[in-house]
Amino acid sequence: MSRPYNFSAGPAVLPEAVLEQAKAEMLDWRGSGMSVMEMSHRGKEFVSIAEQAEADLRELLAIPANYKVLFLQGGASGQFAMAPMNLLRGKNKADYLNTGQWSKKGHFRSQEILPGQRRRQFRIGQLYHRAGPRHLEMRPGRRLFPLHAE
Repeated sequence: MSRPYNFSAGPAVLPEAVLEQAKAEMLDWRGSGMSVMEMSHRGKEFVSIAEQAEADLRELLAIPANYKVLFLQGGASGQFAMAPMNLLRGKNKADYLNTGQWSKKGHFRSQEILPGQRRRQFRIGQLYHRAGPRHLEMRPGRRLFPLHAE
C-alpha cells in the first residue's frame, strides 16, 4: 500500500514501525491488560510513560534540569491564554516577538490578560538576518517570552 505524506499542521506522517507498535499495544500496553487510553493518569503505568516522555524530550532538546517541561492539552489557540495565565502568576511583564500570523494571534489574545504588553515587530525573514539575535533575548523583569516558529 502506498501511503501519502501529510505535512499539514497538527498530525503528521508517522513511520510504519511506530504505527505497528501502537497497533500491537492498543489493547494491552506492555502486559498491563489495558490500553493507554484506559489508564488512570495517576497510575504507575501512565506515570512511567509520562516520565519517559519527559526524559526523552529533555535529551532530544537539551533541556536543562532547572527548566520545567509542561505537557498541556489543547491546541495553539488555547495556549495563547493558558501560558500567560499560569506562568506569569500576576506579574504582568512579558515579551512577544512577532514572527507572523500565529504570534500575532498569541499577542492579541494576551492583551485580554496582560493589557499594554509590547511586541517587537519583525517579519520571519528579518528575524535572523536583520533583527539579529539580541531580539531573541528576554528583557530584564520579563517572565514569559513565547516564540512561535511559523
